[in-house]
Amino acid sequence: MPRAATAKVTPAEERLAKYREKRDFARTAEPSGATEPTAGNGFVVQKHAASRLHYDFRLELDGTLVSWAVTRGPSSNPDDKRLAVRTEDHPLDYARFEGTIPKGEYGGGTVMLWDNGTWEPIPGKDPSQTLPEGHLHFILHGRRMQGEWILFRLKPRGKEKGENWILRKVQDAYAGGSDAENWILRKVQDAYAGGSDDLIGTHLTSVDSGRTMEEIAAGKAVPKRKANAKTSTAATAAKKTLPAAQPPRRKKAGVLPPFQPVQLAALVDHVPPGDRWLHELKYDGYRTLIAIGGGEGRAYTRSGLDWSDRFAGLIAEALKLDVGSALIDGEAVVTLSDGCTSFQALQAALKSNPETIDYFAFDLLELDGEDLTSLPLIERKEKLAALVGDTKERIRYSDHIVGNGEKLLASFCGAGVEGVISKRADARYSGSRSGTWLKTKCIRRQEFVIVGWTPSDKQRGFRSLLLGVNENGRLRYAGKAGTGFTGDEIERLMEIMAPLERKGPTVDAPRAAVRGAHWIEPKLVAEIAYVEFTDEGVLRHPSYLGLREDKKPEAVVIETETPVAIATAPARSSVKISNRERVIFPEGKLTKGQLADYYEIVAPIMLPWAGSRPISLVRCPQGRSKKCFFQKHDAGSFGDDVKQVGIREKDGHDEPYLYVDTPAGLLTCVQMGTIEFHGWGARIEDVEKADRLVFDLDPDEGLDFQDVVSAAFHVQDVLAQMGLTTFPMVTGGKGVHVIAPLTPSAEWPVVKDFAHRFALALAQAEPARFTAALAKAKRTGKIFIDYLRNQRGATAVMPYSARTREYAPISVPLTWEELRDLDKPSHWHIGDAAEMVKRAASKNLAHWGRADQILPDL
Repeated sequence: MPRAATAKVTPAEERLAKYREKRDFARTAEPSGATEPTAGNGFVVQKHAASRLHYDFRLELDGTLVSWAVTRGPSSNPDDKRLAVRTEDHPLDYARFEGTIPKGEYGGGTVMLWDNGTWEPIPGKDPSQTLPEGHLHFILHGRRMQGEWILFRLKPRGKEKGENWILRKVQDAYAGGSDAENWILRKVQDAYAGGSDDLIGTHLTSVDSGRTMEEIAAGKAVPKRKANAKTSTAATAAKKTLPAAQPPRRKKAGVLPPFQPVQLAALVDHVPPGDRWLHELKYDGYRTLIAIGGGEGRAYTRSGLDWSDRFAGLIAEALKLDVGSALIDGEAVVTLSDGCTSFQALQAALKSNPETIDYFAFDLLELDGEDLTSLPLIERKEKLAALVGDTKERIRYSDHIVGNGEKLLASFCGAGVEGVISKRADARYSGSRSGTWLKTKCIRRQEFVIVGWTPSDKQRGFRSLLLGVNENGRLRYAGKAGTGFTGDEIERLMEIMAPLERKGPTVDAPRAAVRGAHWIEPKLVAEIAYVEFTDEGVLRHPSYLGLREDKKPEAVVIETETPVAIATAPARSSVKISNRERVIFPEGKLTKGQLADYYEIVAPIMLPWAGSRPISLVRCPQGRSKKCFFQKHDAGSFGDDVKQVGIREKDGHDEPYLYVDTPAGLLTCVQMGTIEFHGWGARIEDVEKADRLVFDLDPDEGLDFQDVVSAAFHVQDVLAQMGLTTFPMVTGGKGVHVIAPLTPSAEWPVVKDFAHRFALALAQAEPARFTAALAKAKRTGKIFIDYLRNQRGATAVMPYSARTREYAPISVPLTWEELRDLDKPSHWHIGDAAEMVKRAASKNLAHWGRADQILPDL
């Protein structure tokens, strides 16, 4: 009987013998080993939490993965020399392994696919020869590690048996840390002991599954992918092991993204601890959204005002980015020679040297038509870094560190900058003050309203500015600033203030402090630095920094530091809901606690629309079937989480209107018996300019809902012919709102006149179908086009608000296609909170309620 042929063992199989000896493949999910070469030279980095955390760096060479354990992870700073301990070769299919190795097994712990891509040796250096000699010089094309790198072996010390190598980045366009322009990274190095962990501190999730180490350890499911039926052979599996280098991005045709509400940071007493937070420099400039697409660009202030003319140079730079469309969040600044940013220098540059204004981009909200706001921050910043790149131009990437926030704050305060912004690495972009962005200040400074001036003993100018701040909806005296002015600035301020002078005092103030004062209308806002407030609420040692044209007087309130533990707590834990079992919707026996739970869940998607605008509440303390009432004014009885903005009434006095900007504010209103939230068509930053048109289609009792749907499509069509994009919303009541978002530029008389004339024209064109008459007797069998929601002080129900109707229906934003097939306007109720959040994150609704448009001429 012939002897069986002996299979030939390849060199790669021989090199894997040590790998296989160390592992029991009946217990570990690690691959036993494919060794066929792939289509290219692949590399992989795996974050490995074994007995100690390290990063396994592996290069494909001659059929296996040559491997090193990099104890502190790779660094893009050429000054950092990272110890890399040579380990056994691994099989090629190990490059796809992500999961957990059982405790007690070799390397037991969690493994993440932290980076992968392709590599190539430096020309003229054959790695098969240089590796045994103790050095490798190569270029990486990874998702995170890029550019030129070097590995070299250290001489053994004493009786060392293992091979200790050094991994180091070579200075090139992808290097960081030592670049003089990258001032933030140089400061960040001081916050770490022994180097700048910019790579490993920035990238915390898997490049394959998007999971964190904790999610991998917990076994969180990997997003499903389409299966490939032809994966049976080892050769096919090996070819799928390592990805080919990604081709460069091709610039796509894009559509200009519209403005959307910006996320705001809450002031806290200290930097939040832990690695869930990343920390950035707090810039001293103008918060600015830059939109580019279709060859056009816009620059918006935090309140949505179009400042494209002021930042034309920045827009021109942004249009050079290799992208079809994008919406970028950042800060327009002027950087001084010491690396600090200066608001005063920015003010001067806007007047005379706009080419010196730079832009630090710290978030990316939209890319090539894709809404990114539901992604974790760390993923948005990765996409932003890839878009902006390591540029020395005027559009720059704002870097950060993860953890070590207190050290960074100390470093920044020592350098004389304003402070630190801390952001939850895993949080979505909320477009409100949600508690996932926090600010900690080195220097006390904020905006104050200029209410007058005291005269100078010289012939021209003033001695000091008189300052006020909104409190309980009214201006109160906050002191006077007599320093920080140049001669030119005094002259400029006098020119601006003189036409605003009035006879009577603007605020109540001590006579001795304001003797001889000239009072002005409260139209101007100044940035003021100060040491502290006295017990009387007056500023101590205030100093003028500049005028703030991006903020309106109505929005100026005292910023108070919140304990970080409270600011970061879930809304429910910070607002106690009493009488949770009280039934407030008797038809379905729905309780106050269920209503509070609903608002807690939808707060992140509701606040971008309902937050930071004057609101009216429908309060039903004993339930919807008992006495209910509207409330729009308050002087502080709701507590600190519900704020007030002073708005001037017709008789000339100010009234404190309510607004909320946090989940805790929403829940406080619920605790006080609120069911419905109705809001102005303007934000508190400028209550005189509308940011939307609302046409409420209110049907007569005898009409079917499909009649309302048909009417809504007709209104959409007519407004589209006039150049306005519109969005539908069911109100949870009888009707449908047709909403046209606006870039805030037109004031209320113009907006009301447009809405009124449009409604009249529609009613005249189809008198049997529509009416604009206020008298109910004239609405029989018709749909009333309620245009009156488009005037100063009028409100409309907010998206996602519950209604005081049977079974607790809610108002819901829709696509036009959804509206076509909807059965009734009360289709959803407060039990559908999870569905609302899921819907809001869908592609169909990602751009709901947003459009870059102004009122057309009629």
